[in-house]
Amino acid sequence: MYPDSMSETGFDASARIYVAGHRGLAGAALVRRLRQAGAEHLILRRHDELDLTNQAAVEHFFAEHRPDYVFLAAARVGGIRANSTYPAEFVHDNLAIQNNIIHSAWRNGTRKLLFLGSSCIYPKLAPQPLREDSLLTAPLESSNEWYAIAKIAGIKTCQAYRRQYGFDAICAMPTNLYGPGDNFDPLDSHVLPGLIRRFHEAVQRGDDTVTIWGTGTPLREFMHVDDLADAALLLMQRYSSEEIVNIGSGDEVSIAELAQLIAEATGFRGRMEFDPSRPDGTPRKRLDTSRMDALGWKAGIRLQAGIVSTYAAVVADRELPLGNIRARQIRSS
Repeated sequence: MYPDSMSETGFDASARIYVAGHRGLAGAALVRRLRQAGAEHLILRRHDELDLTNQAAVEHFFAEHRPDYVFLAAARVGGIRANSTYPAEFVHDNLAIQNNIIHSAWRNGTRKLLFLGSSCIYPKLAPQPLREDSLLTAPLESSNEWYAIAKIAGIKTCQAYRRQYGFDAICAMPTNLYGPGDNFDPLDSHVLPGLIRRFHEAVQRGDDTVTIWGTGTPLREFMHVDDLADAALLLMQRYSSEEIVNIGSGDEVSIAELAQLIAEATGFRGRMEFDPSRPDGTPRKRLDTSRMDALGWKAGIRLQAGIVSTYAAVVADRELPLGNIRARQIRSS
């Protein structure tokens, strides 16, 4: 965990801090963490106020507000189906968002930028746990390559601006995230929120069976988004290098084990069936966190407790109202 006071770490609480994508899962958690740490001047814009794919609009925004620090959490995101259905949008929109923000931040005097990537940047069959130096050593997992390629380009853009201009841009690669404010769309969500919705609705309808995509055997590491925000704040304060940094929890379970945890949290007492005709994705994806370990950081929210608290929060906020979860449109902010 990370100290609550920015003044203890030297991070300037009075600085202008822009969180791009503040309404998304990671961005909202960053805002919560920054406010907890005493941030006094957060700059936040909704998609209808600032289209991050519009180069001129982004440049005007940065020229006007000149943020000192930027957390780049904005992205077009989604699960396996979304990546397969919208490959052009996943490449185009993410490249545009990244390029516009990184270039405008450098051009308008931003002191430091943190770019949030994803563990999907690593090769499908890279040695486990995944080390940062396995990037670009073998082919990607095809089910999310469009998003992964865009994120790799974002990493390389940050590295290029650091090398050529001395711009203090750093890159963090979180493992699979979950938490309040996630995307619970029945088709385009990631696996954990998608299963929460599926089990919740099964309970509401009184179903005896829940069908789960794939074989249930792939292994995944999951981290609560509040832990990510904690780690990101530490990196913004203490880390400055072009080398990317993995952020993980060590909470690795099979999809079948994950489904069981979610069934227990939602009160489902029926039978689980797996559909092997559906894609499994990468067989295993756990991050090597040696670099974060060296900074003295560890995730603090264990998976079972995180799932229980996430489910309680989204039900309380009526994100899961009686089997009719509000689907969150895929968007960049």
